Amino acid sequence: MKKPGIKIDIPGFGKVQIDAILSDYTGTLAFSGKLVTGVKDRLLRLAELVDIHVVTADSFGTAQEELKGLPIVWKRLEGENEDVQKRRYAVGLNPRYVASFGNGNNDRLHLKVVKEAGGVAIAVENGEGCALEAILNASVFVVGAVNAFDLLLDPTRLRATLRF
Repeated sequence: MKKPGIKIDIPGFGKVQIDAILSDYTGTLAFSGKLVTGVKDRLLRLAELVDIHVVTADSFGTAQEELKGLPIVWKRLEGENEDVQKRRYAVGLNPRYVASFGNGNNDRLHLKVVKEAGGVAIAVENGEGCALEAILNASVFVVGAVNAFDLLLDPTRLRATLRF
């Protein structure tokens, strides 16, 4: 059964249809390798609406355990060019219908491809910093993963931020 997705009409920005979330893990959903309080609940709620993909270099080696039992797809990146691997993953999801979340330089390309395709790219700062290139390639910058996910759970917030 296809999930309903999230539909948002943002004046001046356009009509947005989100069918999937693509997120980084380290620094975006987690602080020091541990999921931020409230993120698991948001992921469960969002998973009823859209498919969720977490693609990570997993700097702390904790993603598998922290994400265990959640209805998501997750992938640990191997090798070099993490930014290119994440962009390729976003393209495979059809970035026009993606909400993308990230905080690092290795997130800048997937944020950019989603933003340029008409999806929603969200740079997230969870206490470990947010690379300027991630911010510059995002549609919006948000402090905290919970606040970032709440933009999709209560689309009026995103509409208020992105409207012209």
